[in-house]
Amino acid sequence: MKTKEINFPIKESFYSIQGEGFYHGMSAYFIRFEGCNVKCNWCDTKESWKIKKNDFISINKIVNDINDSSVKNIVITGGEPMMWNLNPLIKTLKERGYHTHIETSGVYPIDKKYIDWITVSPKKIKPPLKENYKKINELKIVISDEKDFLFAEEQSIYVKKTRCFLFLQPEWNNFSKIFPKIISYIKKNPKWRISLQVHKMLNIP
Repeated sequence: MKTKEINFPIKESFYSIQGEGFYHGMSAYFIRFEGCNVKCNWCDTKESWKIKKNDFISINKIVNDINDSSVKNIVITGGEPMMWNLNPLIKTLKERGYHTHIETSGVYPIDKKYIDWITVSPKKIKPPLKENYKKINELKIVISDEKDFLFAEEQSIYVKKTRCFLFLQPEWNNFSKIFPKIISYIKKNPKWRISLQVHKMLNIP
């Protein structure tokens, strides 16, 4: 099958700053996929859950729309991008010299053949596949209340890679209440780092 014949549902694409996790502060081009069957209640991109037939576009258009020559990092997010076979898209991006990042809940199998960086953000309502933990570079747990710390520890047990970074991220709508608790928790459990949604704090478009 030719690359131009493969189409994906894309909610939006934009050049901005990565605000979360290990690569926070870097410039990146974001490709947001449509479709998600996890649907956690505090998701801040609920508008990406629904797949719209008019939003399917070809790989060639997706890649050609990246028209800023200074872009090096591509972040593929959603929705849930691993609902789709991304190999043809990521292979094309790699052939053009881009560094590829995936942000996923981990509920679908992850083929890491062409992916440079994998971030898994587990959700209680539908945890990741066990096989995915050994593939990830970054485990990011959103903390909404104190019960989430136990969930975070349970998730970290499954991580098999010796070089996987562990992050706790305050849920945005509960930030002022939970942020001090995260700071205190990380001081007592230094294997964790804090991830902040800097793009929201600074209102970065």
